[in-house]
Amino acid sequence: MRILLVEDEASIAEPLATGLRREGYEVEHAATGAAALDARTADLVLLDLRLPDMDGLDVCRRLRASSSVPIIVVTARGEEADRVVGLELGADDYVVKPFGLRELIARIRAVSRRAEGRGPAAGPLHVGALAVDERARRATLDGRVLELTPKEFELLAALARDPGAAVSRRRLLEEVWQTTWLGSSKTIDVHVASLRRKLGDPAWIETVRGVGFRLRGT
Repeated sequence: MRILLVEDEASIAEPLATGLRREGYEVEHAATGAAALDARTADLVLLDLRLPDMDGLDVCRRLRASSSVPIIVVTARGEEADRVVGLELGADDYVVKPFGLRELIARIRAVSRRAEGRGPAAGPLHVGALAVDERARRATLDGRVLELTPKEFELLAALARDPGAAVSRRRLLEEVWQTTWLGSSKTIDVHVASLRRKLGDPAWIETVRGVGFRLRGT
């Protein structure tokens, strides 16, 4: 596996890269956001948020807009707001400094397993006039293509796989954001609200109090 390590502090990047290589990973180091965006395609990105040329959240946003590569944010910014924004922008996990190498490697393995397990469905999922094509990553309603962000699409697909069934917040966090940190569940509400607007009718996604959400069945 090839890891892109985006970290501007050499005192952190060098020993971390050495430890990862010792575990068998190929590591490419980028000290700036611009270098990270210009780097070769990696299998996973470790992304610091405090970079000298741009905010790491902007790097996360731009990486996610063009790729589904797993992204683990590694930063000293541990406030809840930073976690929520990072997950909203497409990060798969969030590790706060200081951390142990063993913990980081465990998270890398967990995120990689989840990414490998997110295979597309055999065909489009149909719920009434709604069609969700996981292979093409396209959703249509009455034949009209819905302009969805990557996370909005994954959230809609997670609900569409079992229409009419209540899907828990924890399950959505695991399947869409690859985390079990329930403190980040606010980001689900943000994405659900956006999906309801784009679907044109809030009744498409029902809130199941104390559980999560369900996509209206036919």
